[in-house]
Amino acid sequence: MPPRSERAEQVADLLRTARQSLGLGLAFLSRMEGPVQHLEVIDSVLPLEDGTTQPRATSYCQAIMDGVLPPVIPDVTRFPAAMRLPATGQGVRSYISVPVQLSDGTVYGTFCGAGFEPDPRLADRDLALMRVLAHAAALIIEPDVRQRRRTAAIEARLRPLLAQDGPVVLLQPIVDLATGRRVGAEALSRFPHEWHQPPDQVFADAELIGERENLELAALRRAADHLPDVSGYLAMNISPATLFAPAGARLLSGMPLDRVVLELSEHDPVHDYERLRAVLAPLRAAGMRLAVDDVGAGFSSLRHIVATSPDVIKLDRSIVDGVSGDAVLPVVVHALVELAGAVGATVVAEGVETAADAAALAGLGVGLGQGWHFDRAVPAADLRDGYVLAPEAGPAPHAPRGGRGA
Repeated sequence: MPPRSERAEQVADLLRTARQSLGLGLAFLSRMEGPVQHLEVIDSVLPLEDGTTQPRATSYCQAIMDGVLPPVIPDVTRFPAAMRLPATGQGVRSYISVPVQLSDGTVYGTFCGAGFEPDPRLADRDLALMRVLAHAAALIIEPDVRQRRRTAAIEARLRPLLAQDGPVVLLQPIVDLATGRRVGAEALSRFPHEWHQPPDQVFADAELIGERENLELAALRRAADHLPDVSGYLAMNISPATLFAPAGARLLSGMPLDRVVLELSEHDPVHDYERLRAVLAPLRAAGMRLAVDDVGAGFSSLRHIVATSPDVIKLDRSIVDGVSGDAVLPVVVHALVELAGAVGATVVAEGVETAADAAALAGLGVGLGQGWHFDRAVPAADLRDGYVLAPEAGPAPHAPRGGRGA
């Protein structure tokens, strides 16, 4: 039998307490799922293994939940309904069972004990002990139950989407702050509104079910589909894990790399910069440019800059929004512009929402910007070649902000 998890061992201790306190031969925690009863954790004088299953409809636990049998049975031979159950034929002669109820009120399964001899001492007062132990078991297993439910919900959302070629990918213009000319666009993934989740959360959820790489690759393919139809460069996001995967580098190498800017985010840690540089080297040699995203949001982005010498530095919206009316933000932006100059990188400001901020950024030496002041993420057909650097150019305040790129 495989080793039990720490939580299973804790439940086993509770079952052992129940079995020994009541003088029974068997105690178990069960989970009811469809037509099957899963005996998930067992403590027994017999060599029974965790994970044993039996038909739910013919189990003592189901008969007790249905009210056919009482929760305490000192002698099963006194109940004709019990005599018809398979467990009776396997030697069960006394039984006690209580439901295991989670904090949301749902019944997970049962906390049960069985004896192989009639036991006249088994009485209703023993239900109190079983209920206390069942409640303790519920507290132990609930985190895993919640995780399983969450995983099932994620799979129900994401697997059909992956089967349909991935998310919708929209494009947000990247604009020259001096002229208003669009020089490129960032590919941003969008998911169904009814999910009520930002893109970053969807990608994080995909990682929980082992589909992060496939979701990112699908988004990259959808982004690359726009390349024949739009001018300028296309910025795409990728996590280091997907970049390290053979499929990631293979997909990128098939693109017109002179028109691709690959973005590494502050939120995606890099644990092996030597490997990262080795994977990026042939792609950059073929014309691809590297961008470090979210600069100014934390320390990791600065490490990315030092370790990779990027071609593009993207300023995080937290140091861009409101720069025109702040005393400190211009100092931070100016310092990062100087850093970019030292490594030979172009600077792009994200989250440009007003004409005043656009003008202030241009005055600080920031060359390019993207944000609501120009446009939200739109279908490729809605991109323009130029944008007016004026207050009326911004979209309505209720428009959704940008998000996780392709």
